[in-house]
Amino acid sequence: MSEEYPLYPRLSEEAKKEAELLFEQFRERMNKVCDETLDKLYCDVSMYIESDHWTNYRNQIMEGFKNYNNKKIQADYDFKDIRAKIFEQFKDEIIKDLNQDLVKQVEELQEQIAFMQRNRL
Repeated sequence: MSEEYPLYPRLSEEAKKEAELLFEQFRERMNKVCDETLDKLYCDVSMYIESDHWTNYRNQIMEGFKNYNNKKIQADYDFKDIRAKIFEQFKDEIIKDLNQDLVKQVEELQEQIAFMQRNRL
């Protein structure tokens, strides 16, 4: 290396110590930022991502149970078989629930009719 054109000057011992200190401070700050960021991601964000994922998955499965023609996830016959098996095992409970749903629907419709009759011009 030429002293006349010092493209790569040598650092003095004091400058080397200063540079090392600067790199060490930088490394410590970056580690702190990384730790804080990962903590926030894992603690504050990931539970929502996982929760959202499971909610979407559950909704798709529920759509399969509700709709004989659902083909988003599985073939429609898979869900048809599942529904048939559930109905076979829980037929009495399902019929009872459906009957209660119909009773409630009739009551609501009767209330609507009564309201409409009271308020007609």
